[in-house]
Formats: sequence, C-alpha cells, structure tokens
Amino acid sequence: MEPANHLHIESLPEAWTDKDVIMLHACFQLLTDAIEKQHLFSGELNWDFDESSRKAKAELEELYRWWAQRKIQENTLEQNRYEKDTEMLIRLIKVRGYMWI
Repeated sequence: MEPANHLHIESLPEAWTDKDVIMLHACFQLLTDAIEKQHLFSGELNWDFDESSRKAKAELEELYRWWAQRKIQENTLEQNRYEKDTEMLIRLIKVRGYMWI
C-alpha cells in the first residue's frame, strides 16, 4: 500500500508543469483514485440516504466522466479550456466532502 501522503498523477508527464495545471490534475487524480482504487461507489456509503447524497454521487460520476475525456484531449488547443477546467475544479471542490472513503 502506498503512503497516504504520496500522490502519483498519472495524467502528467515527467516534464516541468505549472502549478495551476498540477492542481487541476492532482484534484482529479484524487477523484479517479477514489472511484477506481477505493471503490467509492461500491463501498459502504449509502448514496440513496438522502437527496443530497444522490446529487453528490451524480455530480461525482459526471466529473469523473468529464475528466476521462478531458485528459485524453490534453494536447488539443481549445480556446475556453482553462475556464472550463476551472469550472469543473470548483464543482469537484464543492462535493469533496463525499469522497471520504
């Protein structure tokens, strides 16, 4: 098991990367790890507990799907990408309280 304070960001190259980009990739790596390695949606959490939990699960699933597509398109130029990345990062931060596995 890896130490809890070590995060391998799979979507970043070994080359120098600006901190704002690292922040985006790190946060979405945490989401990816929670879903894929810690089985966020198949564990002990009752996502049907209340409306807030159901909405949080839907939001986390949507963010996960978006990130899967976004990291594939990393090298394409898109005029509004930075703004969209920021929007999605804010959305992730708003539901981070549901990632407590």
